[in-house]
Amino acid sequence: MSQPIAFVTGASTGIGFEAARKLSEHGFTVYAGARRVEKMEPLKAGGVNVLALDVTDEASMAGAVAAILEAHGRIDVLVNNAGYGSYGSLEEVELAEGRRQFEVNVFGLARMTQLVLPAMRAAAQGRIINVSSIGGKMYEPLGAWYHATKFAVEGLSDSLRLELKPHGITVSIIEPAGTQTEWGGISGESLLATSGHGPYGDQAKIVAGALASTSSSSMATHPGVIADAIVHAATAPRPKTRYPAGKGARAILTLRRLLPDTMFDVVLWTIYKRFAR
Repeated sequence: MSQPIAFVTGASTGIGFEAARKLSEHGFTVYAGARRVEKMEPLKAGGVNVLALDVTDEASMAGAVAAILEAHGRIDVLVNNAGYGSYGSLEEVELAEGRRQFEVNVFGLARMTQLVLPAMRAAAQGRIINVSSIGGKMYEPLGAWYHATKFAVEGLSDSLRLELKPHGITVSIIEPAGTQTEWGGISGESLLATSGHGPYGDQAKIVAGALASTSSSSMATHPGVIADAIVHAATAPRPKTRYPAGKGARAILTLRRLLPDTMFDVVLWTIYKRFAR
């Protein structure tokens, strides 16, 4: 059999970049998609095929999938990684921004999946790997829109897993904790711009500081570790349904499961104050 074909979205930096690189190293023919094509030049130099991709644009998504299918006739693995974090108080975030958050994090993921499924069903095999977050099981102050999308990805993925099982297609969810990428800094800046000077300003400064700390904190994880979980989901004979990944991921999810809501509120806020410093 020829090399398996993998398509990774949101591959310009961080988890997506590392996933594309590592899948290529594991023998996949990899297509990496993102809006910032120039950021993927190192991947291209390493033998990864790069594509311009905007998961909010139908023509962009359909064109990318069609190009891969035309070249190879199949897509064996789809890694839905594209996404961002929109933070700010629910009161102050414009509904248009809330809709955009869902458009990227949920509807983009869903549409990419729709586009690859006919070929996967025809082949009676395939793997869908959705990058969620521990934020799909927990919550943060001033992160209502972001967490709503990740909770949605969890539910969507679980339902999808059952409906695709008869067709030989597996679905795995990747649940990273804090990761050393630009994500935290960008999300923190957006939070301060939206809610840093109003009635939620004190909370915003703490949460933004905690978000920014993920780029350098000793508690944050290199994105390559998350990419290793993606590679396992793409290659294991029996991939797991969920992969909590990174420092503290399992501990936080365990606390969320065991503690009453009000107690978890206290623990969460204590942790954020610590990292904000």
